[in-house]
Formats: sequence, C-alpha cells, structure tokens
Amino acid sequence: MEIKEKVYSDKQERIARYSKALGHPVRVFIMDFLVKNADKCCYSGDMAEELPIARSTLSQHLSELKAAGLIQGEINPPYIKYCINKTGWEEAKGMFNGFFSRK
Repeated sequence: MEIKEKVYSDKQERIARYSKALGHPVRVFIMDFLVKNADKCCYSGDMAEELPIARSTLSQHLSELKAAGLIQGEINPPYIKYCINKTGWEEAKGMFNGFFSRK
C-alpha cells in the first residue's frame, strides 16, 4: 500500500474542522447563544429550554463544538455549564475572515 504525502495544510484542516462543527443550525444557534452570553457560562439546561430537541441530541451538538475547540465545558454534577473557548473562537474568526477575504 502506497502512503501518499499530506496534501492539506494544518490550517486547511482546522478551517474544515471549524466548518464541520458549524455545519448544523443547532450548533450555530448554540454559538449565537453563548456569544450573546459571553460574560457568563450557560448551563446546558438553559439551552435545552430554548431548543425543540432532546437533551441527548443537544449533548451531541455540544460535544461536537467542544471537540472542535469552539466551546469549553465544566461539569458540576448534575449540571454542565458551557462557554465560548475564546482561543478557539478567535482563531476560527481569524481563519474564516482570512479565507473569505481572498481574491
């Protein structure tokens, strides 16, 4: 089996990961919700009350955003609170701005 050289840059892979994480309307809603409440962290239960989806589905969406590095969570059983991961959020904004401002 032939091993091919890596074709994509690390930056392209990160842009794709952020794009995938934001590729569902529920996850875009979650990011909007957390950005609007950036001065504090929000409990997943607060978001569940705003969305017409099961808590388990919300949890899957939160996990996807967390894996991408866009949010961070803290567990205080039985509650889990989330907030924007400022480092990941700023990186994603910069990458998207750079990507979309190309000519």
